[in-house]
Amino acid sequence: MTQAPAPSDPSYPLSELCVLVDLPPRTVRYYVQLGLVDRPEGETRAARYGARHLEQLLTIKKWTAAGIALERIRALLHGEPPPVPPRPRGLGTVTVCSHLNVADGVDLVIDPGRAGLSPEQVRHLVRGVMAAFAAATGEAGATTAAETQQPQTGQDDGTG
Repeated sequence: MTQAPAPSDPSYPLSELCVLVDLPPRTVRYYVQLGLVDRPEGETRAARYGARHLEQLLTIKKWTAAGIALERIRALLHGEPPPVPPRPRGLGTVTVCSHLNVADGVDLVIDPGRAGLSPEQVRHLVRGVMAAFAAATGEAGATTAAETQQPQTGQDDGTG
């Protein structure tokens, strides 16, 4: 048998809880069904919701208003640090990329943010690409010149 809540603990029927969080009862039941909100004490019309339920619903409402998907909210509520999903690129999106001119007609564009590369990894990639191109074309001195150059980004002087 479950214990009744202490008199100091607030307890709400579904209708009162819905007024407090400004959500329809169907949405609250859906969140319970998905496991985003703890199950209430009791069943059917006798079900009671407490302060923990109120807190969970207000948190979910805040995150959904910020555009966070329910799957991500579930992971956040359960303490899992899921990776941040990449934002879709739309028209007018500005990105800063590195542009490596390997040779006449051979260019490499690197978006370090989307590729998940640190500045050191980008430098290592540039050196590797230049070495691979030199080996493919038989230009032995090309790698030493490339190692001293930095890839051009749109932030340098606006001319790159």
